[in-house]
Amino acid sequence: MISIAPSILSADFAHLAGEIEKVEQGGADLLHVDVMDGRFVPNLTIGPAVVSAIHKVTRLPLDVHLMIEEPSRYIDDFVRAGASWISIHAEADRHLHRTIKQIQEQGVRAGVALNPATPVQAVEEILPELDYVLIMSVNPGFGGQQFIRRALGKIRRLRAMVASSGYRTRIEVDGGIGFSNLTEVLDAGADMVVAGSAVFNSPHGATEATRELRQIAQRFSQVLQAT
Repeated sequence: MISIAPSILSADFAHLAGEIEKVEQGGADLLHVDVMDGRFVPNLTIGPAVVSAIHKVTRLPLDVHLMIEEPSRYIDDFVRAGASWISIHAEADRHLHRTIKQIQEQGVRAGVALNPATPVQAVEEILPELDYVLIMSVNPGFGGQQFIRRALGKIRRLRAMVASSGYRTRIEVDGGIGFSNLTEVLDAGADMVVAGSAVFNSPHGATEATRELRQIAQRFSQVLQAT
């Protein structure tokens, strides 16, 4: 199953509840929430209090992407805030196995995120333990960046690793994804797709943009099943 996860990083924070309602109406599967600390990435966004507020106004599972140093210190806070999925960066945590178990022991799905320059081999040893891997197809920190096409090969390599080992690890991709390249990303092996600017900056509105992304994903799945 392909999941579409609109990223609120590109939403209008002054009307966040309404923005979330729009993507719900469009058929979003998850809501992607970027947490940045100004240290691991050059930007500051939101913390557990805002995640908790979002959790209260949506039925969608919250896919919380921690772009922060020492993520293990804050896992419990984000679990209490309502996160259903939590990803941490391989580059930011020296003890990935311990932190992944910390997340999963609380009933939350756990993933590891990889920056564009980080090879997929960084998760090879922990891959059997992961619910998902998040491949960044832009350098994290800001929305609206251009998709890094070399990410397609990286997605393929990770999909091959997962398939050859029989794991059920899902592959999420985040950064510069929209209507023009979604099919390429899915064809490379992604089954969770984050879209921010393509959704919330669409001239047709967030509901229609989310619906169109879902339709592209459904058509891709139908073709895949037919082959």
